[in-house]
Amino acid sequence: MNGDWETKKVLVTVKAYPNPSRKYGETVCVAGIDLKTNKLIRLYPIPFRDLDNEKRFKKYSIIEVQVKKPSDDKRPESFKVNADSIKIIEVLGTKDKWEARKKIVLPAVDKSMCGILAKSEDKSLGIFRPKNIDFVWEKGRPKDEVSRESCYAQLSFFNKEKKSPEVIPFDFRYRFFCDNEPLCPGHNYSVIDWEIVQAYRDWRWKYKPESLLLEKIRQRWLTSMCSAKNDVYFYVGNLKRFRDKFMILGVFYPPKSA
Repeated sequence: MNGDWETKKVLVTVKAYPNPSRKYGETVCVAGIDLKTNKLIRLYPIPFRDLDNEKRFKKYSIIEVQVKKPSDDKRPESFKVNADSIKIIEVLGTKDKWEARKKIVLPAVDKSMCGILAKSEDKSLGIFRPKNIDFVWEKGRPKDEVSRESCYAQLSFFNKEKKSPEVIPFDFRYRFFCDNEPLCPGHNYSVIDWEIVQAYRDWRWKYKPESLLLEKIRQRWLTSMCSAKNDVYFYVGNLKRFRDKFMILGVFYPPKSA
């Protein structure tokens, strides 16, 4: 291997929905916490649906992986991945009110989303506690299906054959304020977690009409996850080209201690 590669152990905390890329084929952006530095880290590109079954990690898996700094992404948390090197070490469960997860996640918490935005040139991932949370949706913008399909047509002969991931017709969003910022103006960000897209795809056959489906998703991502009984945090990440544009990557919601 190139001498630039190093081996890291990472707790995977979020996985975004698959995206087509002309450069990499289909990729998934994964973020987590570097167990050596206790800092957030972005792993990209990961051809998740091309991985062998023993490498297909779940959220809150601790993985060992070879990484190096990319030449085309200057964000400090970004690392290029050697996907063949991925090894799953263990998966942290939710017993004892998520204690094993909290020991790793909570030391990486930022003061606020406002604080993350103030450092967006030097900080592209964050985790913070929101308040006054609401969950809404709007019709998604039309995707360029011709462009998406052309990316799949160009996939390497050696890639596993697969269909283009479905684009769902809604943009799910959280509206919230920062817990520790009295002057917070409020924020409104899209949710790009793989799980919410998969929930829409799986539940649409069970919950009809569509208005009921959308309400069930709201119940899960707001009433259940963001319950007053839980200690709620949002994971966020920004775009490579637009450092001030952030999205919700996932929710960390351990039950509150007595």
